[in-house]
Amino acid sequence: MKRWLRTLAASCAVIPFAQCAMAPGGNVAQAAEPAAVAASVPTVDADPALWVVKDEDTTIYLFGTVHFLKPGLGWFDEAVREAFDESDELILEMVMPEDRATLKATTEKLAIDPAGRTMASRMSQADHDAYAASLVSLGMEPAGFEKFEPWYMAVNLSVLPLLIKGYDPALGPEMTLTRAAKDDNKPIAGFETFEEQFGFFDGLSDAAQLEYLRLVVRDMDSIVPTLDKLVDQWARGDTGALATTMNEGMIETPELAKTLLWDRNARWADAIKARMDQPGTVLVAVGAGHLAGDRSVQYYLGQRGLTAERIDY
Repeated sequence: MKRWLRTLAASCAVIPFAQCAMAPGGNVAQAAEPAAVAASVPTVDADPALWVVKDEDTTIYLFGTVHFLKPGLGWFDEAVREAFDESDELILEMVMPEDRATLKATTEKLAIDPAGRTMASRMSQADHDAYAASLVSLGMEPAGFEKFEPWYMAVNLSVLPLLIKGYDPALGPEMTLTRAAKDDNKPIAGFETFEEQFGFFDGLSDAAQLEYLRLVVRDMDSIVPTLDKLVDQWARGDTGALATTMNEGMIETPELAKTLLWDRNARWADAIKARMDQPGTVLVAVGAGHLAGDRSVQYYLGQRGLTAERIDY
């Protein structure tokens, strides 16, 4: 399950969860404004992997991201910056809604159990005790979160330790690239909508959601160390190591793998193939987990007759 803790920060779009923080009493808080970017000069050079798919009149760059980073990592330069500057458009996994009310309403619609079941009624006593203890360890009162779906609590319990330890979505590539694209008046599009992304989690079976939550609670102590490891691999552009890290335990969580990775990778490959029919240059930035492993976006592009070539820099 440690692999899924990594996937949340380097594959699925977890930025919404960081901005839809838990409020006291168990309510979903109004989305916060993006955190201020740390005004510090990068101290560590990073060279994350970058690929390109092209034909006579279309170029599409593929850039794998980690949604949360700490200050000091210099990645938005060299080939990544060149790819951004050359691009006419930025495509992300999704574009965050700017309207707070819409964000809050969508979150509450999908994150709260419509049948009114409590977490306690859906879990064994031992699992609920462990789950409650994990909330207490993060300074939250368990009674205030009984109405939420297990998937939503699992994701929050995966994200909150990262925020506490200094990881910041505002420093991640998605938000950094979004700011740069807005400054340059570049169009920004998403493969999916905010509601669709939350819907992937919400559509998991009850059994998958509860197992997901149980394993997240069990492995909470490893969340930050394992993301530290993944960020190091990402910064070095070590796609082999990253693929191994991201795919650990895949066979143990087939429903999550299919829903959150493989099916989406195939759909995105379809969208990229369709975009190749239009001239221009595009930068696609999605979680690094989608560009690693046996069923990556590049794999599905190959099935569609397209070759993604790694850019050396």
